[in-house]
Amino acid sequence: ERAERVLEDLAQLFRVALAEVGASVTLGEEIELAQRYLAIEQIRFGARLSVSWEVDEAANAARVPPLVLQPLVENAVRHGIEASMRGGHVKVKATARHGTARVLVSNSLPDAPTTPGAGIALTNVRERLSLLHDIGASLETWRGDGQFHARITIPL
Repeated sequence: ERAERVLEDLAQLFRVALAEVGASVTLGEEIELAQRYLAIEQIRFGARLSVSWEVDEAANAARVPPLVLQPLVENAVRHGIEASMRGGHVKVKATARHGTARVLVSNSLPDAPTTPGAGIALTNVRERLSLLHDIGASLETWRGDGQFHARITIPL
């Protein structure tokens, strides 16, 4: 049963990856896809990965490029969980306020510094948000309180 769920999740990831370039999806659809991806990673990492979700339903209607959350949750796992022997926590929080939706992906940081990535995924997310929303969307990243944070802001 677990293997069947993983295969269904992978199939959905592939369907979205092959979607028409330039199309947009709802934030709700992106969150569902990110949940599927993190469910696969939870099977992979077991007790080393804990995940929490806080999703304001009002944010789900915002339009985003397909697979825009995927690189953020993937980076959270790769640089935060995989790099730590003790594992860690990934939190995804989506809120809606004042005509914008915000998605915050946070992950615990490993005890020892890791080799930073090239930043290609973050650059790609910024460019794709800009193509869809011009200056109305943004991606901010920062470290604080032992965590790495990536926040997307998009119009509702």
